[in-house]
Amino acid sequence: MKINPEIINALKENKPVVALESTIISHGMPYPKNVETALKVEKTIRDSGAIPATIGIIDGEPIVGMTPEEIEEFGKRKGILKASRLDLPVIYAKKLWAATTVAATMIIAAQAGIEVFVTGGIGGVHRGANETMDISADLQELAKTNVTVICAGAKAILDLPLTMEYLETMGVPVLGYQTEELPAFYTRESGLKVNYRVDSPKEIALIMKEKKANNLNGGILVTNPIPKEYALDKSAIDFAIEKALAEANKQGIKGKAVTPFLLKTIVELTDGESLESNIKLVLNNAVLGAKIAKEYKEL
Repeated sequence: MKINPEIINALKENKPVVALESTIISHGMPYPKNVETALKVEKTIRDSGAIPATIGIIDGEPIVGMTPEEIEEFGKRKGILKASRLDLPVIYAKKLWAATTVAATMIIAAQAGIEVFVTGGIGGVHRGANETMDISADLQELAKTNVTVICAGAKAILDLPLTMEYLETMGVPVLGYQTEELPAFYTRESGLKVNYRVDSPKEIALIMKEKKANNLNGGILVTNPIPKEYALDKSAIDFAIEKALAEANKQGIKGKAVTPFLLKTIVELTDGESLESNIKLVLNNAVLGAKIAKEYKEL
């Protein structure tokens, strides 16, 4: 594992560090918007008092704290794989380039000693999973890896009630930041309740501390609603999701290819509005993640 010297020093000096994934760069957005967003998220974390650590895999080596040049290459390079837990040993052995999903980012962050991770939305139980068994590895990772994940809820393309049931079964606390309702990525409401409402970064840091002190392994999921001014109309986004799902089924798209395809199709169907909302919610999560990391280090 190659850890950026700035991250090594920050961890030694007990400074707040926030992990970031690289799938959003290589599979989440078109170039150059992907690189601009990644660098903007890093800057937002710095401006909020923490140090960003973007994680990716280059030539089979996990990189913790990618440089701007590496992020640029990730944004432009074709054929970068999408890595979850099952892919890691093969990617390492074959010396491949790969972007890390929520699950893989959690693993590498935990190995490096980083306990806070900011993303857009987690994966979950896909619609129709009662037949396909298509359930994101992110949920299993949350059940066993000691990282607190800040997101805007699970991606709206998923079966959100089943995703919440799965998280409950796996013992993952789902916290709502200043809300009692699970946010649904592009929108602030889902009609589903979170396990607990939390109203400050310090409260979240205290929960992290107690979880660790009592050897309760596994992650914590902090759901942070998209700011009101950037939220999309629920009926419009639901219509776009249904249309995108129908197109994915028609084309026979399955597995890892489903989420990037759906997100790309939804961007087209919303005339780019969903992409702008995606960027705004990630930046909003970055601010909260930095504040949580700072409070946690001060405890």
